[in-house]
Amino acid sequence: MTEFAHRIAVDWHRTLEQVLERARAAGPKGLVIFDLDSTVFDNLPRQARIVREYGQHKHLEALEACQPFHFTSGWDLTGALVALGLPPDEAEGHQKELKRFWGARFFTSDYCRDDIEIVGAPRYLHEVVKTKARIVYVTGRHEGMREGTVACLAKCRMVLPGEGAQLLMKPKEVQDDDAFKRTAHPLLAELGTVLAAFDNEPRHVNDYALRFTDALAVHLATDHSGRPVKLQDAVVSVPHFAY
Repeated sequence: MTEFAHRIAVDWHRTLEQVLERARAAGPKGLVIFDLDSTVFDNLPRQARIVREYGQHKHLEALEACQPFHFTSGWDLTGALVALGLPPDEAEGHQKELKRFWGARFFTSDYCRDDIEIVGAPRYLHEVVKTKARIVYVTGRHEGMREGTVACLAKCRMVLPGEGAQLLMKPKEVQDDDAFKRTAHPLLAELGTVLAAFDNEPRHVNDYALRFTDALAVHLATDHSGRPVKLQDAVVSVPHFAY
């Protein structure tokens, strides 16, 4: 999001190169960690689909034209409705019902198939695998989304579980994302040496920086949940994976 734009250095691409250099040196014992949503996947197409379907449900023709570019401030549903032409007070009036409608769909295997890749992510993931290091996707998605997630990884030509990558997901949807990712830290330490961890959520990437002090903690300055969390000084921000 725009509040982190100032943290993106002119030579930000050098961070991506450093991760690959570390991976080549470590080989199979090395792990590179990637979050999914807003890190390697852009899920705004999923968001836009849900708003279009809500428009059909409520017979609001203006909403049926929703596209990813209508989300001008991260995941702000109300802002998207305003961008589609609804007056602010009317958009706000839909907030509670739309959020329930969204919640019943967003965290499902079917809808996550609509995601597309963050720029450069597929190529970069394959570059990591070429080094012989291993990728671990650590995501707040729950196991009920595994089928759709793997299908979307395949659609976007990303590295698949079992082909150089491992996919760690929450056992249950209700589990807190922060707590789940922290519980994954000991498992990652058992699996190998964490060389780098990529995540869009400031709290999550901060946790990686604090837990794996020798690793590169890399923040994707895309969008996030909106919680007011300051990034640790050790964290480096990048805009995407194309360089």
